[in-house]
Amino acid sequence: MHAPQIFGTLDPFIESADVMGRKVANAAFLDALMRADPFDAYHFFMPSLRERDLQERLLAARYPQVAGRGGFNVLTRLDLAQALADTDYAVFHLSDCITSQARLAAARNVLARSIFPITGTTHSLSNAMFQRDFLAHLWPGTTRRDAIVATSTAGRGAVAAMFEALRRGYGLPAETYPAPELAHIPLGVDLAGWTRLEGEARRAARAGFGIAPEATAWLVFGRISHSSKMDLLPLFRAVQRLIAAGIDAGSLNLVVAGWTDDDDPFLATLANLAANIGLPFILVKRPDEAAKRALFGLADIFVSLADNPQETFGLTLLEAMAASLPVVASDYDGYRDIVAHGRTGLLIPSLGLAGTGARDVLAPLCYDNHTHLRLAQSLAVDVPALAAALAALTTDAGLGRAMGQAGRQRAEEGYAWDGVVARHLALWEHLRSQPVPDRDVLARQRHPLTLDYGAVFAGYPTGVLTDAVRLTWTRAGQAVYHRQDFPVIYRELDREISPEALRILVFLARSGCPGLTLARRLSAAWPQLDAQAARFHVLWALKQDLLEKETP
Repeated sequence: MHAPQIFGTLDPFIESADVMGRKVANAAFLDALMRADPFDAYHFFMPSLRERDLQERLLAARYPQVAGRGGFNVLTRLDLAQALADTDYAVFHLSDCITSQARLAAARNVLARSIFPITGTTHSLSNAMFQRDFLAHLWPGTTRRDAIVATSTAGRGAVAAMFEALRRGYGLPAETYPAPELAHIPLGVDLAGWTRLEGEARRAARAGFGIAPEATAWLVFGRISHSSKMDLLPLFRAVQRLIAAGIDAGSLNLVVAGWTDDDDPFLATLANLAANIGLPFILVKRPDEAAKRALFGLADIFVSLADNPQETFGLTLLEAMAASLPVVASDYDGYRDIVAHGRTGLLIPSLGLAGTGARDVLAPLCYDNHTHLRLAQSLAVDVPALAAALAALTTDAGLGRAMGQAGRQRAEEGYAWDGVVARHLALWEHLRSQPVPDRDVLARQRHPLTLDYGAVFAGYPTGVLTDAVRLTWTRAGQAVYHRQDFPVIYRELDREISPEALRILVFLARSGCPGLTLARRLSAAWPQLDAQAARFHVLWALKQDLLEKETP
């Protein structure tokens, strides 16, 4: 019999609301992990009881085979301390590396039975306040079993640069303030269902969107926002160059689809620009999954001109390759990892600034989209090169087909989700083999961003629990002991307050007892309670009038 291998996480991975690349990627990762099902059990720690119940239902409906064998244990964050103390986890993996990873490492070091690996994935990295969150990773309790999974080489470089700047700015030597390992594992794509439509299926899909059978359809898909994704104006400038070179704009169709805000004036701007140059333009707002697959299937060329630092990877490029589309993309961030220039598509050179000056210090004081807009507007995508790339693929359908087929093969070989999950499993195995400091040494390393509530707010109450305060049971406490009354325990505390421990507590106080001594006696009589939990019971009982100060 082998020891159970248990996977833990603080995140649901399956999210509702707005469809964004991060949410699509997180759900697809969990789907692939459940297909592989490499662990004996999966523990999810949700922020609240409501979210716990929702997650339990979602997992049971989405993964009935794993749920049927009892593979899921969905808990709340309030259960985390006990679970860490009771369970030898194989790994905790988080859906992002920013919000909780460093804090979880601090909790692990103090509470857990073993120093298990903790990993988290990069998504967008450019919010001005994320620098604060990455600072949390740099502390003496970070171990060689902790890793940030960067989805692109550019993203990996960005995180390394942030750590370097933080160390330089705060004077944090690397040997004392280590960072997690920076691994590189891309996001993936589920290849099933992505295909280039042919024949009648292609004609029918095009007719459904008002696209002529013989037109060359360029598809732009993603979050349609000039401030947080890409500026499409260079694309219209490239079309003007093509028209000047003799290409008939009427033979083209520009299809722009994805998440939109209805009140965004950018949408009207795009429609007006297309009308002004005679370019047939189709806007598809928030298409469902079936419409999305149809759009990728009917298109001839996929275009994505990322110019915004909020983009780190480029999931839609993988989807285009899975649908056998040639890709025209800006040579920017993770895009250059995905597109094999000249084989699966064409990368368009981009030119940016070496420094951004006052914008850096103003960014934390401004709305995030305002900062990103200004940064993106200082990044130039080469319009003549874009026009040449579009002309080459528009006038040579055979070239486009060949690149699309090569893209599909590249997606199959390097980006299928099942293979991506296999790379995570290999990383976790590698991290588990890494040496770590002595367990007791790590437990004494208090994270500098951990708020010491007892010390910081010590001056708020009149006093604190000491042996100078003698306590005895009250009439209500006696009633609880004799089971004639029952304490009201809030649902959020039902795993922290033990009714049986309360009965023992009030009995121990029947003849009067100094406060801290009473807590020690309770802990000895009820070993499930450590010293801190026993003191909590004493003060809770005092709050509920089960105990009272002994009168002189």
